[in-house]
Amino acid sequence: MAENILITGVSGYIGMKIAHALADHPGVAALVGIDIRHPENGPETLIFIKHDVRNPLSDLMKEHRIDTVIHAAYVLAPIHDTGLMEDINVSGTRNVLESCMAAGVSHLVYTSSATAYGFHPDNDVPLREDSPLRGNHDFTYAKNKREIEGIFKDFIGENPEITVTILRPCFVVGPGFDNPLARYLQKKVVILPSETSPMQFVHEDDLIRIMVLSIEKKITGTFNVGGAGILDPEEMVRILGVGFSMRLPTGLLYPLNQLFWKLRLGFITRFPSPGMNLMRYSWVVSQDKLIDRTGFAYAYSTRTAWEDFTQHVRNRRNLE
Repeated sequence: MAENILITGVSGYIGMKIAHALADHPGVAALVGIDIRHPENGPETLIFIKHDVRNPLSDLMKEHRIDTVIHAAYVLAPIHDTGLMEDINVSGTRNVLESCMAAGVSHLVYTSSATAYGFHPDNDVPLREDSPLRGNHDFTYAKNKREIEGIFKDFIGENPEITVTILRPCFVVGPGFDNPLARYLQKKVVILPSETSPMQFVHEDDLIRIMVLSIEKKITGTFNVGGAGILDPEEMVRILGVGFSMRLPTGLLYPLNQLFWKLRLGFITRFPSPGMNLMRYSWVVSQDKLIDRTGFAYAYSTRTAWEDFTQHVRNRRNLE
């Protein structure tokens, strides 16, 4: 039976990608998207409604007979107003869940993040779905991802009749990769901590295929999402070929970066110093559970996903 699907944060990176993937899907009867800004190049079949994710949604869901909700609304890039960031991320999620209950939604897909595990020197390698969630309290993005998963845990316990799929992707890369990390690594001089750990990526196309699969198969549970293999930040800069990397002792780099962040010098830094820990401490996730449960085959490894992003950067620079 064809379903009516609602996407929160539809104008964002992942929201727009999944909207295009579902626009002509034979199993989708209606596709509705909400955001506070109008989407660019959205599919013709998308019904867009300007709506703040923190405002009640149950009437909208009932009006469009929504069966499945994809919750992708999230303030990703660090902003200086952390109170607003947390209100949108946490309060917005609570509102979505309450609206789903009131409207009788049967399936909820949430794009969480491997950052919910936090960046710590004693992280499990690899991180598995039952590894402790320790999203760093001093990095709002990771902190909120951890808190939201706690909210989902309570929601699942109270609403066993609703199918819930939680996906925890590592950093998502591809042609649409344009977050603070992407911009930071494209600087002429990329300053790195003196000690770094290899990173893991998943290609945006693989993540979208997994999201579509979770809707088609009604997959229940929490699943890590990450491409095979790892890359060191220094090698990533070299492959990208835009600038060069320079390492500084953490004791010097962190206070300098934090000062530049407070001064809002975006041409120097794109995130507060706690965000640097994502390059210092390993947070590589296991692929096993998703593959074992679904048989999913990744089209990209960490390296090939990064190389695809690199090619996109080169093509764009050649047109400038």
